[in-house]
Amino acid sequence: MTSRIIDSSDIDLGERIQKVLARGGIGSRREIEGWITEGRLKIKGVTVTLGTRIKAGDYLTINDRVVLWEKFTIQPTRVLLYHKPVGEVVTRRDPEGRPVVFTQLPSLNASRWIAVGRLDINTSGLLLVTNNGELANKLMHPSTQVEREYAVRLLGEIPDATIARLKQGVELEDGLAKFDDIRFYAGEGANKWYYVTVKEGRNRLVRRLWESQDIVVSRLMRVRYGPVVLPERLKAHSFHELDAKELALLFEFAGMSSEKTHTPSKPEK
Repeated sequence: MTSRIIDSSDIDLGERIQKVLARGGIGSRREIEGWITEGRLKIKGVTVTLGTRIKAGDYLTINDRVVLWEKFTIQPTRVLLYHKPVGEVVTRRDPEGRPVVFTQLPSLNASRWIAVGRLDINTSGLLLVTNNGELANKLMHPSTQVEREYAVRLLGEIPDATIARLKQGVELEDGLAKFDDIRFYAGEGANKWYYVTVKEGRNRLVRRLWESQDIVVSRLMRVRYGPVVLPERLKAHSFHELDAKELALLFEFAGMSSEKTHTPSKPEK
């Protein structure tokens, strides 16, 4: 009987747990590594350590709760640009019964849509969603310093001194904040339109900055997130799916290696 040397390619070595869970949007790789260090993850009842790989058939729990991790196995990345209207909330379920953005999106068979940042119920415009948790984390992480651009309608005249103060920085209840850029767009009557950019994703930051100067925001719309711009033709409640070329540019912007991508059959709804 002849023996055969087993090559490592014959064995399912699996993937590192933090990579799989980050892909599914459970948390960032760093967060998950922290959970592992704290002993919160187990495979088949055994506490895992950094470097542990997970493979088909493994029974994973976090804080003793079962995680159906296999739906996070490698799938082609998809990214949608959704034009969120005022009145929708960015959440899976709303206890108040308000409409949620995820019911407006196409269904996924083996993963879920992850929102890249949030927009409050009274803010409309560009919302990025993806099935790639690692990409979402990269685009949201404070270290990435992604520019968010908004069109904002303000009530009344805005003094130059106020513009300068908001660009220099003002103290809010959660720390110093500022606009990186403020540009007048249009308006001759009581309402004036401006374009503003920020590099933070703090809750209601744009509104709070203007309100700190006793200025009323009557309308707010996000028009850009990093390199992705809300198409003018895209109506509210509609989405556009990035094609392979657009995805490659987004991966490059996020500092990630590109991949073989999904080709959308219906780019708009």
